[in-house]
Amino acid sequence: QVQLVESGGGLVQAGDSLRLSCAASGRILSYYTMGWFRQAPGKEREVVAFIEWSSGSTYYADSVKGRFTISRNNAENTGYLQMNSLKPEDTAVYYCALRRVGRSTYDTWGQGTQVTVSS
Repeated sequence: QVQLVESGGGLVQAGDSLRLSCAASGRILSYYTMGWFRQAPGKEREVVAFIEWSSGSTYYADSVKGRFTISRNNAENTGYLQMNSLKPEDTAVYYCALRRVGRSTYDTWGQGTQVTVSS
């Protein structure tokens, strides 16, 4: 079974940048989509962005448009989330996950990485 491991989180100041990585233990097939999610304490998990592995088509939540960029390296089976102009409200645990194109549910999840943005 494919496993996902997130990395790159940390403590930064407002306005700073972070790059999160999502490394898969096996091959990510062309019919998969990789999504990034986040969950802050006391809040629901929310979609941040996702990318179709084959086409590279992307989606961004309105709250991160223009600041975050999702990408992938197919050869390395790794996805990335570049986060610029970070705000305190971006503070959360960030998770990556995989789902099959056309499905609404994600099959495989990472353990998450903490992002904390101070004022």
